[in-house]
Amino acid sequence: MGKEKIILTADRPTGKLHIGHYVGSLKRRVELQNSNLYDKIFIMIADAQALTDNAENPEKVRQNIIEVALDYLACGIDPTKSTIFIQSQIPELCELAFYYMNLVTVSRLQRNPTVKTEIQMRNFATSIPVGFFTYPISQASDITAFKATTVPVGEDQEPMLEQTREIVRKFNSVYGETLIEPEILLPDNSACLRLPGTDGKAKMSKSLNNCIYLSESADDLQKKIMGMFTDPGHLRVQDPGKIEGNTVFTYLDAFCKPEHFEKYLPDYPNLDELKAHYQRGGLGDVKVKRFLNAIMQEELEPIRSRRKEFEKDIPAIYNILKKGSEVAREAAADTLSDVRKAMKINYFDDDELIAEQSKKFGQK
Repeated sequence: MGKEKIILTADRPTGKLHIGHYVGSLKRRVELQNSNLYDKIFIMIADAQALTDNAENPEKVRQNIIEVALDYLACGIDPTKSTIFIQSQIPELCELAFYYMNLVTVSRLQRNPTVKTEIQMRNFATSIPVGFFTYPISQASDITAFKATTVPVGEDQEPMLEQTREIVRKFNSVYGETLIEPEILLPDNSACLRLPGTDGKAKMSKSLNNCIYLSESADDLQKKIMGMFTDPGHLRVQDPGKIEGNTVFTYLDAFCKPEHFEKYLPDYPNLDELKAHYQRGGLGDVKVKRFLNAIMQEELEPIRSRRKEFEKDIPAIYNILKKGSEVAREAAADTLSDVRKAMKINYFDDDELIAEQSKKFGQK
């Protein structure tokens, strides 16, 4: 029998999920869940990680756990096929991270590009919370605890996953083959690797207020799209426009399908023709934005409707999370047992050690 194929993926519950989460990971998770190619799928609501930079505002995290769970279910995550659980309910993760800390240097953490970027974005400077700084180690414990072979994420998480692989290799070289080295699974569409914010900033972020949320109302979605960043030099319809760095076209790259033209913009056969017209001049931003709005409304309307249905029975959502956390804890406990055995700190289960010590002291 071959090695089990297991997915682990997660989101921080600091707010509702946005379309950056959706195209970067969430939509793919649903496809993978329904592909029947994986033996197990674990989806974690990373509340403990969210507390690393929200320690003084735990209520924010507490309130948003249910928001994230609703977004998962609305997008098509099926709790009969995927295990949805809450990170803080799995204490084994903390113990694993504690052991892994001995295998990573401070300088290695400082070189992690994702950590560097996040520190700058949050203006931590020299006041970095230790928990936030050591997040790559915590993430390694999350991934290895569930023996994940595949981690579907956006490209910004690649340095984090490399850190996990380093920890796995180090642990296995010191203590023997115990942990599984995971692989990253990036989105197929390069435009989905990291979707920019509606203001054209490099990253869509709740804190920057440049997100389109999955639960966005039809009116709010339209307002955000019509106010999106385009080409600042494209002042008149007849002017040639740039598509590089133009957020509307980046979103079209991520969401537009050939059939959308026949349905919403029959003047053009495909996206390349639309881009060419914009670049040579004669195509206004409003027309392109209206096209994008039609596409986005079609994509998000079913999600919005399903979410409203799930909102009608919140106790059932908590029950899903409770059951998922019980399943996840059992899996993490198995890995922790393997780790303790490899490190030879499973003293009370080590009959060989007890016999050896008995013999040693019996000879005196």
